[in-house]
Amino acid sequence: MRFIINSAQLLRQLNALKGAVPSNAVIPILENFLFDIQQGVLTITASDLQTSVIAQMNVEADEDGNIAVPAKMLLDTLKNLPEQPISFTIDPENATIEITAESGNYKITGESGEDYPSPAEVGNENTLHLTSDVLASAISYTLFAISTDELKPAMNGVFVQVRDGHTNFVSTDAHRLVRYRRNGVGASQEASFIIPGKALEQLKNALPSDAAQEIQIAFDEKNAAFTFGNINMICRLIDERFPDYENVIPYNNALNLTIDRQKMLASLKRSIIYANKVTNQVRLKLSDDTLTINAEDLDFSNSAKENLLCEFEGEDFEIGFNAKFLIDMLGHLEAGQVKFSFSEPNRAALLVPSETDSQEDILMLVMPVMLNSYY
Repeated sequence: MRFIINSAQLLRQLNALKGAVPSNAVIPILENFLFDIQQGVLTITASDLQTSVIAQMNVEADEDGNIAVPAKMLLDTLKNLPEQPISFTIDPENATIEITAESGNYKITGESGEDYPSPAEVGNENTLHLTSDVLASAISYTLFAISTDELKPAMNGVFVQVRDGHTNFVSTDAHRLVRYRRNGVGASQEASFIIPGKALEQLKNALPSDAAQEIQIAFDEKNAAFTFGNINMICRLIDERFPDYENVIPYNNALNLTIDRQKMLASLKRSIIYANKVTNQVRLKLSDDTLTINAEDLDFSNSAKENLLCEFEGEDFEIGFNAKFLIDMLGHLEAGQVKFSFSEPNRAALLVPSETDSQEDILMLVMPVMLNSYY
């Protein structure tokens, strides 16, 4: 079997798939790309059993067949080749691949394509359509807040809640919570599922740069498939019940702080340097239209104090937070100003951008830390 393909085009396609190739595969053949040719179409598959990414390309081929090609060796070879047509000559019986380029020949030993696991099949009863920029935003706003605690598998991904008129994307690690709501994207039949964080990382890297390109999400009880352009990504869903996040969102908060996002973010990045390295605790004190940020590390007698102008509605108030959480949240927002809402020093605070697109609603929640001493 022999086929010809452009080296740069093949490399771009493999770069979109390589994230699904496991570094320490349970099954050794998964360290390969599966090349399958049928009627002049090359289908490339990368999989770690939980997530499979599949791409198709047109090639000049003399016959049909398949082969598993070592991913790292092929990628390293293509990275160091200038753009040119290259030919692959494959001997299925011996599982050998010979790559012929202008500079010479390269021989690789692969494995039989027949031994490569088949991707899961996903039913098309439930589908959701949204554009690349909307899905990219949903991933960007929520992925950072998922839990990495394997004892809480339901929190190891993003909860997608499809409703009539809008879709919610929710993540939480029990210390903070993010809900990204997209209006105008939904379905008449309500549905929900949890996408693993690793699959979303892979999807984020593979999404098309064309913001308006449509992404189709088909899902059933076990799997979800994301289809766009010539790429199809199939992932196994997390079969757990997501926490009832709506009950932990506090409303009717009497204390409201509006502040420049960049200035507060910069202040926190300076203050965390002086905070305790275990707790990263900072103290926010609100009085009149001034926010005072305090950080202290008693073990080393380090401390920092900064005052920022703000708009504050309510009585004088003091609350403590893990500065790292605040920095992450503010860093993932894009608005010029943000609004914090508080009720009590021991209750969760809400963070929202002051200005948003009419089609989106971004809400972030962060739990406070107890304050044991006062400045």
